[in-house]
Amino acid sequence: MSKRIVFLGPPGAGKGTQSQRLACSAALLHLSTGDLLRAEVAAGSALGQETKAVMERGELVSDALVLAIVRSRLAGHGGGWLLDGFPRNLSQANQLNGLLAELGQPLELALLLEVPEEELVQRLLSRGRSDDSEAVIRRRLAVYSEQTAPLISHYASRGLLKRVDGLGEVDAIAERIASLVC
Repeated sequence: MSKRIVFLGPPGAGKGTQSQRLACSAALLHLSTGDLLRAEVAAGSALGQETKAVMERGELVSDALVLAIVRSRLAGHGGGWLLDGFPRNLSQANQLNGLLAELGQPLELALLLEVPEEELVQRLLSRGRSDDSEAVIRRRLAVYSEQTAPLISHYASRGLLKRVDGLGEVDAIAERIASLVC
């Protein structure tokens, strides 16, 4: 399969789990921006050294740097791929659109995992991470709503958005996703 997919959804929706499953089952290159940044740092590449310096200063990695890393992974890649964790806002989406046009790899699908907010809060609290207090979780969901949720209408207006009910068993959600992708 040579699909080109962006995974969207709020924190706790299951994007990481479902994107990994889909990438494996459909033989797609899985590009998680967090994993990509860590891999570049571990590899000691020029991009990795730049990324490490930014992270050591406690700063956010710039859109330009994330885009350069995504470019390095997609350039020359002829198969399908799945982006998980990027884009996070309209500016990044527009930059990604430009990159994909330049590479001749236009986006084909934006999958949105939909889960009610109270369920997201419960899922994130149940992970038991020390930094996941209810106040912090609700703030993360508010940031998602402000910055990332506008991507929903962006991709819907381009006819690329497919909504997936993110409630239920992991396998059932994976089946719903597979039915939309195939």
